[in-house]
Amino acid sequence: MLGSLVASATALETIDERLLRCGINRRSFLVFCSTLMIAAPYGLAITDKMTPEEVAAGLGKVNRPPIIWLHFQDCTGCTESLLQTSHPDFGDLILNVISLEYHETLMAGSGLQARQALEEAVQKHAGKFILVVEGSIPAKDQGIYMKLAGRPALDVLADIGGKAAAIIAIGSCASWGGIPSADPDPTGAVGVADLLPNHSIINIPGCPPNPYTLLGVVLQYAADGTLPETDNQRRPKFAFDRDIHEHCPRRAHFDAGNFVKQYCDEGHREGWCLYEMGCKGPDTHAGCSTRHFNEIPDVWPIGIGAPCIGCTEKSVAFKVPMFEVVKLHTIAAPPTSYAPITTTTGTISPLATGLVGIGVGALAGAGYVASRKFSKVEDDESAPGAKPPSSGSDTGSGTKPGVSA
Repeated sequence: MLGSLVASATALETIDERLLRCGINRRSFLVFCSTLMIAAPYGLAITDKMTPEEVAAGLGKVNRPPIIWLHFQDCTGCTESLLQTSHPDFGDLILNVISLEYHETLMAGSGLQARQALEEAVQKHAGKFILVVEGSIPAKDQGIYMKLAGRPALDVLADIGGKAAAIIAIGSCASWGGIPSADPDPTGAVGVADLLPNHSIINIPGCPPNPYTLLGVVLQYAADGTLPETDNQRRPKFAFDRDIHEHCPRRAHFDAGNFVKQYCDEGHREGWCLYEMGCKGPDTHAGCSTRHFNEIPDVWPIGIGAPCIGCTEKSVAFKVPMFEVVKLHTIAAPPTSYAPITTTTGTISPLATGLVGIGVGALAGAGYVASRKFSKVEDDESAPGAKPPSSGSDTGSGTKPGVSA
């Protein structure tokens, strides 16, 4: 009897049970599922459905995944992107979809209380929790540049990471070092995979990354115990399968040779291409151009008139100078990619005019024949496309038969 009580006390709720108990309406959850489908239209088993209702039905039966969230050398920007959403209740909804067991920025406790909360969470969910790491880890000089409760961050990561079912490195800092690893890198900042190369790790780089990428990975693992397919940098392909340049809303200006030369010039005000301002879009794999932040159109760097800095790329971000132009990896090369839109002045031949006339006549005849199919009454003049009545008919005056003007 005691064993069953302990088991029930430690059992996690399903997402449906939690939302019902907290009074979160179904519509809010459906909006969440719709947004998740847009952020991950393919590549995730949980969104491989026809409608948001089907996604919600599947996710509702999933136990809320326990999350332990550690902070190292970071700015907490990834956490902010998760919470600062456009819908007032969305942050609350997210925290009810996942079970956030430990997060030092959001929790009320500190010091000894925080350390005890972490130890209890790890013990309670050992081998079952997902570890989310935000921030890089200082590896130089045995990790003396950062300690938690007197322990180097290196040791904390090795200890807790070894007990996690899966690890997600959120943000560029946790993925490969980020800003702290920029020259001269005084702390020897590295990413999670550099220290735990043999663990199941998903990198979600970005400054910050889109929060729905994180939620998609977490919920898929909670649903069937699998992680999404990744590229050679351990990034989920469903979110990093494209480069910014190919799906940029300013791509037409690139192809036309319209480039911003300096901030606030006429081209900048007109929304021209930022390539010559050092935009790293051609070298950056991310979904920012089609998956904007906070469910608001144009909430991403290029959308507000700033060039992409390549924050998802280890070899670009904080390595290549901000205004340095990157190499193009696309076939299109402005402005000779397309034929000119101007032409020399000339005359139209009688033969061309005759051919056009024949074509127009054929289309008109076909339209009249097709219009007959709208009515079973022979010569029904009310059918769409029917021949207008002759001037000698009863309706020639524009009034209906039998009705006096």
